Amino acid sequence: MNRIPEKLINFRAYENGTNFVGLVDAELPKLEAMTETVKGAGIAGEYDSPVIGHYSSMELSLSWRTPTPKSLSLAAPKVHQLDLRGAIQVHDAANGTYRAVPLRVTVNGIPKSTEPGKLEVGSPTDSSNTLEVTYYKVWYDGKEYIEIDKLNFICKIDGVDYLAAVRLALGG
Repeated sequence: MNRIPEKLINFRAYENGTNFVGLVDAELPKLEAMTETVKGAGIAGEYDSPVIGHYSSMELSLSWRTPTPKSLSLAAPKVHQLDLRGAIQVHDAANGTYRAVPLRVTVNGIPKSTEPGKLEVGSPTDSSNTLEVTYYKVWYDGKEYIEIDKLNFICKIDGVDYLAAVRLALGG
């Protein structure tokens, strides 16, 4: 109860679980539910109703100081599996200690854009990759919290698969 998650201590990125990607910053996918506006007789106004388990386009953005062989190879038009493993610094205010809590994010993504960046003497090139994410899984302290698999109709949040009944209704 007195644990305060303070910051990301550090992280590493891997492709296919073992190949170290290199010095990179990552912006994780945003979960934005697909919605439809509901209005009509018997409703005082309107509201946006989320479609259970369905999300708008999800992107993983990677930023590099300069182009690297890995950043350039991520342009290949195929599914890339990336694993981001980090450590969150958590302060236990009750006893004044710190703890490193593991954070792991796995994504499957297809390249949407590759930007080699700009060339300016003595400066980083600000290279980047953007991947369209079709699979997204997040573990915190060893527990699975999120698993979104758009192509296999899976939407698990905190252990509940919100698309299980939909798969059943569709004959799966």
